[in-house]
Amino acid sequence: MSRSDSNNENKASGRQGGTFRKKSFARGNAPIKKTVVPKKPSNPNILRLNRYVANSGVCSRREADIFIAAGSVTVNGKPIIEMGYKVQLTDEVRFDGTLLNPVKKEYILLNKPKDFSTSSKDGSGQRTASGLVSNASKSKLLPVGKMDKTATGLLLFTNDGELIATLNTPKNGVRKIYHVELTKPFKSADLKRVKEGLEIEDFLVRVHDISYIDNTPKNQVGIEIFSTRNNIVRKLFELLEYEIVKLDLVVYAGLTKKDLPRGNWRPLTEQEIINLKMIK
Repeated sequence: MSRSDSNNENKASGRQGGTFRKKSFARGNAPIKKTVVPKKPSNPNILRLNRYVANSGVCSRREADIFIAAGSVTVNGKPIIEMGYKVQLTDEVRFDGTLLNPVKKEYILLNKPKDFSTSSKDGSGQRTASGLVSNASKSKLLPVGKMDKTATGLLLFTNDGELIATLNTPKNGVRKIYHVELTKPFKSADLKRVKEGLEIEDFLVRVHDISYIDNTPKNQVGIEIFSTRNNIVRKLFELLEYEIVKLDLVVYAGLTKKDLPRGNWRPLTEQEIINLKMIK
């Protein structure tokens, strides 16, 4: 075969110089655009049944699927065993006959700064503790108990009405530890009087413990008390004619300020929630 015949054959077969010539099929063509279909916004009033059950605090979503498959969950009086079944918030959902509430219970612990009111709305335009946790949840969270505006320390917020009632019930005696700083040294005689119990507003107040704080001046004391009465610690020192400079709640129902700077908040852990619900 002659050189010219060989070159002609290579051209016919798309080869040149012993290699294939690559063709560019996209050269000169505009890039293909993909059509993006926007997602439809989800309806907040419609939930999967397993999420509805889980939000009610009965169990986890995975466990809810098991109970649903077993026929333990009814919607508007009818057992539902279909996975992925969706319900509306207006539906009546029961677990083993008990009516469920799908609003997820949330628990937020705030380290309240000074000069923040604990009321949800302060008519005087002052700053509120509720405002500090406003972005913690979409639900309306209420403070458990009240705290003096000038006081600082731990303040629990939740939408769990049952827990709020439990923690605010006087007979339950929630444990609180305060760091108190006074304008003058606290006399040892008055320390003894507090330990023995003082009558305030026709009510005998007994503290669990009170002592000077180590390595600090005598105007600083720690006081441990089991009481739900508002401003009881402040009233106790006022009765003894002491003025409080600082009143800081450092322990509340087993919760502490560890790793929680002033003005910050955090959600409770599962174990902390369990511990709180054991208070009766």
